[in-house]
Amino acid sequence: MMYDQERAQQPKGESPDLAKQHDAQPPRTEPARTPHEPALGANDPDRTPGSALLPQGERDKLTMRLQQALNTFVESPRQAVEEADRVLDEAVTQLTETLAERCRVLRAGWQGQDTEAQTEELRLALRQYRATTEQVLRL
Repeated sequence: MMYDQERAQQPKGESPDLAKQHDAQPPRTEPARTPHEPALGANDPDRTPGSALLPQGERDKLTMRLQQALNTFVESPRQAVEEADRVLDEAVTQLTETLAERCRVLRAGWQGQDTEAQTEELRLALRQYRATTEQVLRL
C-alpha cells in the first residue's frame, strides 16, 4: 500500500525510482568495461576502422529504445517487455550480420591465395582473428 501512495505523489509517467535515477545519472557515451579489459586506443595495432561490433549510433539507438521500454513498464508492462524483446532481437541480428561479414572478409584475405601464402599475410590474418574473437568473448 505504501508504494501506491508514493506513486500517486509522483508526476504522471514517472515511477519514484526511475525519476531519481534519471536525474542522478548522466547518459553513458561508451560501453562499460571490466577493470581487466583495456580500452582500445587509436594506436592499438589490432584496432581497424569499423572494428566496433555495432556502430556507436546503432548502440545509442538500441540503448535509448531499451531505456524507454524500462521507463514504460509501470504503465504498460506487456508493451515494455515486447519492446525489450524487439530491441534484443535487433541487437542480436545486427551483431550476427556484422560478425558474418567480418568472417567473410577475413577468409577472403587468406583462403583465396595459393597454399604458398606469405607468412606476413597469415600473421596479420591471425591477429585479426584473435582481436575479433577476444572482442566477442568480452561481450
